[in-house]
Amino acid sequence: MQINHDTRCALDDVVDLINTAAEGDRPDQLVSVGDLTAYVESHSLSGLGTLTERDLEAVRSVRERFAKVFAAEEARTAAELVNALVAEAGTTPQLTDHDGYDWHVHYFAPGASAADHLAADGGMALAFIIVAGERDRLRRCAAPGCGRAFIDLSRNRSRRYCDSRTCGNRLHVAAYRARQRESAQTARN
Repeated sequence: MQINHDTRCALDDVVDLINTAAEGDRPDQLVSVGDLTAYVESHSLSGLGTLTERDLEAVRSVRERFAKVFAAEEARTAAELVNALVAEAGTTPQLTDHDGYDWHVHYFAPGASAADHLAADGGMALAFIIVAGERDRLRRCAAPGCGRAFIDLSRNRSRRYCDSRTCGNRLHVAAYRARQRESAQTARN
């Protein structure tokens, strides 16, 4: 699947935002304005002023709505959720070439809040995935106790884990050890 750089960045922002939510033993990572500021800075979200508690609550709401798109069982449901997100964000596509980046499209209005910025850019990126018929690439990690969101961009759509080095390897090692135990037990009998 071909995804342009800007769409890929917006999708990464969506996934990273969803993954700030509490999941299993993992605590919520977006509980203070300082947490939101760190998220905004680490994702290079541009044109935002001073963040407030109101911004934090609005971004947490957008996070929940993105998670619902990932959980949607039908494309129509996902599309309705995305349509509502981008409409409420006041999407206003415009070309820009700021901060040393070549021409690209911003879907949020100048001076938009952090929540509207994320909802517009992330919502449009998710819309492109749905339009391409690739909604099934929006996944949750199959490792027990993980549940982190990710987008399967593998050629054959076979990715099952958020990170093959952690969740994938952990399960492979556990399966290997179980086979070894079973083999040792069979040899003793």
